Amino acid sequence: MRVAHVVASLHPDEPENGLVDLARAAPAAGMEMVVVAISTATRSPVAAELHRLGVAVEDLGSAPWDPRAVTRAIEVLRRHRAEVVHTHIGNADVVGGAAGARLRLPVVSTLHRIESQPAAVGDRAKRAAKILARRRFVTRTIAISQLQRDWYAGAAADLVVLPNGVTDPGLGDAGERERLRDRLGVAPGTLLVASVAPMRRGKGQDLLLDAVSALPDSAAVTVVLGGDGPLRPWLESRVDRDDELAARVVFHPSPDRLTLLRAADLMVHTTRNDAMPRALVEGLATGVPAVASTTGGIPEIVTRDTGVLVPLEAGRIATVVAELAADPDRRERLSAAARRRFLDRFEAGRWARELASIYAGLLDARSGALSRR
Repeated sequence: MRVAHVVASLHPDEPENGLVDLARAAPAAGMEMVVVAISTATRSPVAAELHRLGVAVEDLGSAPWDPRAVTRAIEVLRRHRAEVVHTHIGNADVVGGAAGARLRLPVVSTLHRIESQPAAVGDRAKRAAKILARRRFVTRTIAISQLQRDWYAGAAADLVVLPNGVTDPGLGDAGERERLRDRLGVAPGTLLVASVAPMRRGKGQDLLLDAVSALPDSAAVTVVLGGDGPLRPWLESRVDRDDELAARVVFHPSPDRLTLLRAADLMVHTTRNDAMPRALVEGLATGVPAVASTTGGIPEIVTRDTGVLVPLEAGRIATVVAELAADPDRRERLSAAARRRFLDRFEAGRWARELASIYAGLLDARSGALSRR
């Protein structure tokens, strides 16, 4: 079946990045994909990877809320003979939903975030437009966590829960692991704790640094902050000014977080807002136990068998990290369970098959409705 995925953009840090995982698994699930970006697909590394996987990427070249995007989307859907439209986030729900409805195609929408009521009048109007689009145009809405489903009950059509999947990255090899640990200056016998959330407001790296300061001197721990983001200069400045932090914290500004996770003994994710963080799913995939906050859908990823859920309190986070640093047997049990949970719940092939089943059900229902006319 031919499925057109409509997205606002193809920025590497946005949830739509998960379409690359879906593209890898789609052929085996009987799906042919096309990705329609309302704007900013040109020169996107995500678009380049989709092209490499044989997925057509169409850039409508529209401003975010340009009403002409609907007409352009209709032309693209017709040209690619789409059978199902799947929208992702914000104005994609409005544009893709309206275009799909105009062509009488089943429309599926995935809710990637939990959106609170915005303060600005313009933002409230946009949120109202998205809710109206889901109610009028969308045949089936997918929440990526149970918490999200409960949040949107009544504001979206026919809600089902299906977490996004991730391509199985494998566990890597010991040589790769040791080479990165050497480059990062992690001494033998030291616990490498990784944080791979984007360095931006609300992701909790400031709280993690507070927790590092609260670690006992006896804990042999090095914390590696991976990736980048607008808060990185501030975080680096804070570490540079504090000898205690500088002795324990290393920055690793590489976009390749999977290699860092494979080298890690533990990951910490102290975000203050997250619907279903991909980083934690990648942690499961690489067999890394997690110490994570209870925000959003995180408890649906991290269980007591795969890690430890903690309140947003630096002292408690430090205590749990120190306890796990001193208990390698427990870390090994958590690691094995994390890997099993990934394969059972979050592997991309499973995700693709469940999506294909949803699409097929909607197409069957549409065919039956047309035959009764």
